[in-house]
Amino acid sequence: MKKLIYNLFVICVNLVFSIVGIILTFPIMSILVLLIKLEDGGPVIFTQKRVGRDEKEIKIYKLRSMKVGSDKGNIRWTEQNDSRITKVGKLIRRTRLDEVPQLFNVLKGDMNLIGPRPEVPELTYRFNEEIKGFTDRLKIKPGLTGWAQINGGYDLTPRDKLKRDMYYIDNRNIMLDLKIIAKTFVIILTGSGAR
Repeated sequence: MKKLIYNLFVICVNLVFSIVGIILTFPIMSILVLLIKLEDGGPVIFTQKRVGRDEKEIKIYKLRSMKVGSDKGNIRWTEQNDSRITKVGKLIRRTRLDEVPQLFNVLKGDMNLIGPRPEVPELTYRFNEEIKGFTDRLKIKPGLTGWAQINGGYDLTPRDKLKRDMYYIDNRNIMLDLKIIAKTFVIILTGSGAR
């Protein structure tokens, strides 16, 4: 019964936060779309393959925050003061607004609001070779935010990220999800941990 209640909670949170989030951010997103387009004329939305639940590939949406073509070649995590990030990109990354289009991924059912962040296939399988059980974090749908993101985020090694993701998977419940949502809002409002 607890699992059923929790699953209904997740469905409601996904729907409510996605719809309300899209509506509330529409005005600022419209301005950001214009700024991104004016900065370099490139595409506004960036799509990327990521590995989702049960190792199925999904396509996620983001506001483009990097220079056109910077996703080609050597796949790597974003670094502090990364030269690939545009001027507008610095702003939208600090406020996490580049992630807002993933609310559509949540609405589509590819992602949950809360869960392990999806990685690109190349990094997922490389990390799984280096770290036993890395793909165990794919037992549930990936999330827009998660336990790892509010407890270290970009500063975590893949091994530490896995530990936090597995903690969430093993302990997820309504109270933990509410804690993650609350701390995510604090991180967004303070701009802490952004790259």
